[in-house]
Amino acid sequence: MVIYSKKTIVDKYLFFDYKWIIVRDMDVDNLGEVWRGVEASLKISVSIPNYVAYLKNLKLNSLTETGERMVAEISCPTAFIKNTVEGRFWGQINLELERISGRKCELKFVVESGTPLRQGSGGQGLDGPLFEVKKSNEEWRKSRLLENYTFDNYAVAGSNQMAYAAAIAVTKKLGSAYNPLFIYGGVGVGKTHLMQAVGHEAIKNGEDRVLFCPGEEFTNDLVEAIRLKSTEKVRAKYRRLKLLMIDDVQFIAGKPTIQEEFFHTFNALQQGGAQIIMTSDRPPIEINKLEERLKSRFGAGLIVDIGPADFELRTAILLIKAKQQNFSLPMDWAQLIASQIEGARLLEGFLTKLISHQDLTHSEVTREVVEQLLKNGNSRSVESRMIVPADVINIVSDYYHIPVAQLKGERRLKNIVWPRQVLMYLLHTYGKLPLEEVGRLIGGRDHTTVIHANGKVNVEIKTNMNIAAEVETLKKKVGFFNSL
Repeated sequence: MVIYSKKTIVDKYLFFDYKWIIVRDMDVDNLGEVWRGVEASLKISVSIPNYVAYLKNLKLNSLTETGERMVAEISCPTAFIKNTVEGRFWGQINLELERISGRKCELKFVVESGTPLRQGSGGQGLDGPLFEVKKSNEEWRKSRLLENYTFDNYAVAGSNQMAYAAAIAVTKKLGSAYNPLFIYGGVGVGKTHLMQAVGHEAIKNGEDRVLFCPGEEFTNDLVEAIRLKSTEKVRAKYRRLKLLMIDDVQFIAGKPTIQEEFFHTFNALQQGGAQIIMTSDRPPIEINKLEERLKSRFGAGLIVDIGPADFELRTAILLIKAKQQNFSLPMDWAQLIASQIEGARLLEGFLTKLISHQDLTHSEVTREVVEQLLKNGNSRSVESRMIVPADVINIVSDYYHIPVAQLKGERRLKNIVWPRQVLMYLLHTYGKLPLEEVGRLIGGRDHTTVIHANGKVNVEIKTNMNIAAEVETLKKKVGFFNSL
């Protein structure tokens, strides 16, 4: 029996104030509402490039009741995206669907070749574009750029002024000024936005050989090419470019074959006069297991960092994001929000919260509403609000300056393993998530791994005062103020 279907009067689940509430007897497209709620969480917990590349074009086809469980059928535009989503994002999607329904869910991913890609997304596989782009359409789609990631929408302040100036210089002398350009900084500081802005300018200037690519995708492309014995296609895809932008380049570290191929690709592009821009969470010299010859080449151009956004920059970011979403946000409201929320992604999440409030209550947002939502978010009572796992993951990621992808990944470096263990400890001990759920959230790990992490952190807290203070700080940042 299908319990959710289009235009059926059934219970409607809505995402509001970090809680799922039930509104009965509403004639709506329930599948669409459910999936929009899932997307709202994914947008916060997954990096923007990965969301656009793999998740933005998924579609919930049906929710079918089978005994005590529900089966969710989700369509993917390509087999490549289907395999990636099943391997990397299954746990997050499953967790959100189970939170909506209050029941266990099974996910079934299918390839639906007719699924249209939504505006602003793009993708390329080993054989070229994943969809056809008409000549009249914007070139940025083929280059994997986000529509709003331009210089016009980029707020500049002291923390990012040097990186901004370098990016502008690169657009004027593509391939000769600061080549390569290496931008590093913490999560959500605007590295990807700035890099893609260069891509937009290159396209405006008539260059059509532009490509944005996450480091993980470069790795996946090469692994797939080796499996299919089609490495020449990969080389043709990357080495013909005039501008290559690699996001989170640290992902290739520790992978000898991938680094070997990237080394030769890097050389071929530079020799051909192409521009290379890379981003990372740290400077090249601090990327563990990155070959020395790559560190040397990365540092041969210009290395610039972007620091955390200050109050003025946070305010500007809020105003720009609100304008993009056609949401009226007065200056004094933006300043109030920026004074209490620090992370750029958390700011965007709060703005989404305001817009959701307006859409769901069908009433204008007032300053009192803003103050109340801020107060709820800062409440010292754990019982007063639901802690969203995605928020915990982002806060731990920001605190340790470790990308979310690495927290969920397989790398066993000490500087990654400890933050990962602390994250598991917080989610299970204070977030009250079952061991299995924590494991699935953190890269699909077994529950015994979570048990080991909890034991390790507990021992450290009892024997190391610095560790105890560290965990206590994280508890306060997340909102776990009571020892439950």
